[in-house]
Amino acid sequence: MFLKNSRYRGLPTVQARDRSGRTVTAVKLRRLPATTGDDTVVGAADRLDILAEARHGDATRYWHIADANTELEAAELTRRPGRAIKAPSR
Repeated sequence: MFLKNSRYRGLPTVQARDRSGRTVTAVKLRRLPATTGDDTVVGAADRLDILAEARHGDATRYWHIADANTELEAAELTRRPGRAIKAPSR
């Protein structure tokens, strides 16, 4: 169901009903791992996938950067140029 490098692969799922009554499958909440990393200053044209490609050689690993920071919306991490965010090591 998920790519092999997805943060959701292998996590338990639950069945629930949405507002219309349909049964949907959802991933259970997961604990975020403790992450170490370097402070990285966000540039005006930066995106998490570009940072992940440069740092890890794999743009789909953007979620490692998202998990290392406490922002609820990952896109917020790159909205303010000059902001320092954590970028984990390989």
